[in-house]
Amino acid sequence: MGIRLGLTFDDVLLVPGESDVMPAQVDVGTYVTNAIRLNIPLMSAAMDTVTETDLAIAMAQVGGIGVLHRNNSVDEQAQMVRQVKKFEAGMVVNPVTMHPDETLADALDLMARHKISGIPVVERCERAGPGKLVGIVTNRDVRFASNPQQPVSELMTREAGDGSCGRVQFGSQAFVPSAPYRKAVGRG
Repeated sequence: MGIRLGLTFDDVLLVPGESDVMPAQVDVGTYVTNAIRLNIPLMSAAMDTVTETDLAIAMAQVGGIGVLHRNNSVDEQAQMVRQVKKFEAGMVVNPVTMHPDETLADALDLMARHKISGIPVVERCERAGPGKLVGIVTNRDVRFASNPQQPVSELMTREAGDGSCGRVQFGSQAFVPSAPYRKAVGRG
């Protein structure tokens, strides 16, 4: 096995010029290992001043990889990995939820502890598994609330249903702010 050529930015000069190649035709992907492909050739360093959960998530969103540092306890490292893995392209696989009878104080505690800005509200369920989605409570819903014992059911945005409630007109665009998204059962 021979020594392969390795170059740095100082070793290469890119001369500007005209090209017939369109940006959409370019594939800058690369492999970190035989099984791990990156869509962009970027990795962040495993340094505590560089890569923590926020950067690792951001790198993954654009097709790169963030290497988490090891300057924490094993439990803290495991928590960092869980946070990155739990964040999946904007869709939370196993979300933190709360019940309608829980309080504003509970919501604020969950938001601070999990570093999230919205919590799905599900009804209590006697059987195992999650209850039915009944709404969502977001930082906008709690921003001006002052009673820590106020039930979340009084603050939450209820499910949009047919889209007729909570509709906002902003210029020529209409949208439903903070309406919970629920994948239809039986559809893939």
